[in-house]
Amino acid sequence: MTVSRYRLLHQYLLHSTKISCHFKMSSVSTLAFTCTPFFSAFKLPLSSSLSSSSSFSTPFSLPNPSSRRLSSTLSSIPITSSLSTPQSPTKHQLGSPIPNASVNSIHSNFKLLRSEYISEISSIANIWIHTKTNTELLSICNNDENKVFGTVLRTPPSNSYGVPHILEHSVLCGSRKYPVKEPFVELMKSSLNTFLNAFTYPDKTCYPVASCNLQDFYNLVDVYLDAVFFPRLSPDVLAQEGHHLELESVESELRYKGVVFNEMKGAFSDPERVLASLSQQLLFPDITYGVESGGDPKVIPQLTWKEFSEFHSKYYHPSNARLYFYGDDDELKRLQKADEFLQEFEQRDVSDSCVGLQQKFESPKMVSFPYPVSKDERDVRLEKKKQCMATVNWMMDEIVSMKDEELVALSILDHVMTSNSGSPLYKALIDSEFGEEVIGGGLEMDLRQMVYSIGLKGMDENSAEKLERLVLDTLKRLSEDGFSKEVIMSSLNTIEFRLRENNTGSFPRGLALMLRSMTTWLHDSDPLSPLKYENALENVKIRLNSGENVLGELIRKYFLENSHRVVVELKPDVEMEMREEMREKQELKNIRERLSKNELESIVNETQRLKQKQSIPDREDDLKKIPRLLKSDLDTKIKTMERLEDWIGQENQVKLFMHPQLTNGIVYVDVLFDTKNVSLDQIGYVSLLTSILSEVGTTKRDFVELQQMIGRDTGGIRSGFLISQKVDGEFGNGEVVSAVTLRGKCVKEKVSDLIKIVEEIVMEIDLSKKERMKQLVIEERASAESSLIPSGHSYAASLIKSQYRKSDVISEYAGGVEYIRFLKDLCENFDEKWDEICVNLNAVKKTCIQQKGLVVNVTAMPNDLDMIRCEMQSFLKGIPECGDGFVMDSEKGLIVPSKNHGHVALVIPAQINYVGKGGNLMDLGFKPNGGSYLASKLLGTSYLWDTVRVKGGAYGGFCRLDMRSGTFMYLSYRDPNVKYTLDAYDGSGAYLKSDEITQDAIEKSVIGAIGDMDSYQLPDAKGYASMLRGVTGETDELRQKRRDEILGATKKDLVELGDALNEMKVNASVVVVASEDALNKAQAEGLEFERRTVM
Repeated sequence: MTVSRYRLLHQYLLHSTKISCHFKMSSVSTLAFTCTPFFSAFKLPLSSSLSSSSSFSTPFSLPNPSSRRLSSTLSSIPITSSLSTPQSPTKHQLGSPIPNASVNSIHSNFKLLRSEYISEISSIANIWIHTKTNTELLSICNNDENKVFGTVLRTPPSNSYGVPHILEHSVLCGSRKYPVKEPFVELMKSSLNTFLNAFTYPDKTCYPVASCNLQDFYNLVDVYLDAVFFPRLSPDVLAQEGHHLELESVESELRYKGVVFNEMKGAFSDPERVLASLSQQLLFPDITYGVESGGDPKVIPQLTWKEFSEFHSKYYHPSNARLYFYGDDDELKRLQKADEFLQEFEQRDVSDSCVGLQQKFESPKMVSFPYPVSKDERDVRLEKKKQCMATVNWMMDEIVSMKDEELVALSILDHVMTSNSGSPLYKALIDSEFGEEVIGGGLEMDLRQMVYSIGLKGMDENSAEKLERLVLDTLKRLSEDGFSKEVIMSSLNTIEFRLRENNTGSFPRGLALMLRSMTTWLHDSDPLSPLKYENALENVKIRLNSGENVLGELIRKYFLENSHRVVVELKPDVEMEMREEMREKQELKNIRERLSKNELESIVNETQRLKQKQSIPDREDDLKKIPRLLKSDLDTKIKTMERLEDWIGQENQVKLFMHPQLTNGIVYVDVLFDTKNVSLDQIGYVSLLTSILSEVGTTKRDFVELQQMIGRDTGGIRSGFLISQKVDGEFGNGEVVSAVTLRGKCVKEKVSDLIKIVEEIVMEIDLSKKERMKQLVIEERASAESSLIPSGHSYAASLIKSQYRKSDVISEYAGGVEYIRFLKDLCENFDEKWDEICVNLNAVKKTCIQQKGLVVNVTAMPNDLDMIRCEMQSFLKGIPECGDGFVMDSEKGLIVPSKNHGHVALVIPAQINYVGKGGNLMDLGFKPNGGSYLASKLLGTSYLWDTVRVKGGAYGGFCRLDMRSGTFMYLSYRDPNVKYTLDAYDGSGAYLKSDEITQDAIEKSVIGAIGDMDSYQLPDAKGYASMLRGVTGETDELRQKRRDEILGATKKDLVELGDALNEMKVNASVVVVASEDALNKAQAEGLEFERRTVM
């Protein structure tokens, strides 16, 4: 998994509900649900290369940072915390640190260098050093059951061959203790892990794991440590994970193959990802950040076995590693486990792994590069020519040389300038109409020298200079005029709320802290400094309160007087995709011409030998060496939680769910307005409405003031479009459940304020501001279109599912290709359709915003529930009993699945493909149960992994079985193939019916499936998931039945699913997201597609 800059991984914004539903999430009103750089839990991009073990979710927009011109320096600002400072913990809250350990004491060959209680995270942090290898180990002890371990190594590349990235994959392909092909996959099958992956950064490689089960946790730790320090690297592993030449016969086409090679082809097909990478490289031309650590597909084939193996020998040594433990497990056991692996090594000088410093430029630079677009895409927007994108980028100071107070102040500045659509820098960019959507990641602290990036996409050609001047003029004005106290208070409350809540969603808190500590620890500085913020934040608040122009001085120092600035522009090039394809073909042709017939035959033999080797199953004796839980170790009962239900409002027609949870005084409120009376032709307007609810302002205040109020008085409010269906075990065609959702959080003292803001948003929204609405529609379209290439598998899945169930039809029109088409039509005809847009948006608002069908969900401390219930009663007095919009009564509005089984291709300008195939098993008479779910999980982690990923070279190959609707789908991710992958899918049924699947393999999958059911959740996620189960009719009895079926699964369940898949494949739907070249090749192989353009 490569990690580029500028974009946040927002997976944890989507709650892991384990309920099949589509959830389109709008812009986040404040960044209370995300993170600013200094305090960030982690900085991973949506565009980063996902491991196949990662979940793939429906694409959604990044938060829309915005801006507003703010005036006057601060006068006296009473800035107070909205959450109380953490109290000193009792002894049982600190996990199990070594009793009476003192500085310089030695335990298991580790010497204690430092011990400190960190109040911000309610933990004891001990820094140890291994006496033999000089390996540092950070041990964080607390009461968190979600235990985390990580090994982090400095891995600075000297070229763009991708060696750190390929090694990240390769060390997980077998090790000394575990000599199987892929221990990582075996862990996926048979672990209760809450996190299992690896990351490659520009300067480091991370191997983290997490689990709530103690035995499972140390199983994961053992396998990962052995993989990192004792891998079974070989030329075959490099060929599989990195690159190799593939030749089926002497006469056939010579091709490059390799998992990382294809992964990075996908990464390089995403223009924003390319822009971010180029920006980094141009800011740091003289050091390791000036190359692509993930690998450039043009040069990845130049990586040799010698360089590959030497890189591991040089950098994968304990002296170059930092070890990290977090959670409630015994600290002495941590040291003992680490020492088992370290004691075989001796200390080594690793100073050559240090990242150098880039010397500052004497003057700014501006550069331009092409990026590929399709001919149709270019023609459609030729008149407007709005396909360019650019960022203005600064390199700042070395992070370890800066005081904590200045880092905090910079993070506040970043939040103030670009955190929402009312923030001054963002607003200036959008109001300029130079572009359609703000891009760039703002302040970035993952590198040794910090960077800042901001820009626009959807620009006219040759607009980069205008963009640079606009940004500089805006910064100059802000440095001189300062910011209003309202803006400062809003940002400070948001930041402080998030810090004290410490809500990382499904992403482990301990892993977030590990990545935060690495910003300094990697560069031989204090790892604890980034974990502490109280004193620095308080000092900054005092300075702001005194009227000091703190933020203006930072702008002057780090932006206006900083000559180390690069403007990077990308321009559309309709020929670039073809040129790149021709370049690679010519390169392979030249290789072929240099080879003799014997040499070509040798490549053919190597191709066959590698595939045969990949097909040979691991020896049972070797598989048994991998530590794992047994089925008898699993809890046979489902996890339940207390849920109180009531009816409130006029005539008691509003359903109220209340979940008493230990939330540290935070109140989570979810309001769901029923949309079942909306016709299909209006679904796009509902989806658009959810994106703009807090972005257009109300009749009482403009959108800037609204967002400031949200930031000041709450922990954030976000809107979305929930789409699912009720349980129908007989036919899988239950009643549609769809709702406009508003989800907010605050401290209990602010519940009344939160409710009043929600009421104002839904009742007083002002949809009459034409220019503002036009901006938002353009931004929404740009965001949706930019997600198509990096998330092609999600769009393929949406189209497939929409052919079978009503709820999935709605999902397609709310967030799939149909939604992109809807937005495209609005953008291209906005002025002509303005009256129609106003009418439709107001109509869907009036139809949805009513008490009838309304659901309210509350998750809070037990003693706060009665108070919140009273507040909700007051809220409902302002909501009409029945909506007065339109009612679905036209034929065009009927929601009917298309049943258009066939082959559809969405044409994109990319070097990789996404291949989907699926159907509905319940329509064929098959009724899925827990055993079917287990069979699908086993299929994904064995057959599909081996055929689509390992042999086929795709970055991911997986399947999904929707237990509620019966829809089954195969999907691939960053795939070089089309026909091969479809043929592999069709072999799934035979595999499930074959004798090669042992009972032991089934039991492994049982453990993994139960791990999915019992995924770790924070209190707000638990409450939301429980509410969803309530509104969709998923009872605890049904959940227990599914669990029993998983625990009791047998070979019979696999055979039955295999039979169903064999029947499905005959008339299954196929959707491929691919380039014209890939489709032409598939056509030559006998496949025909209905080709569609989207953008």
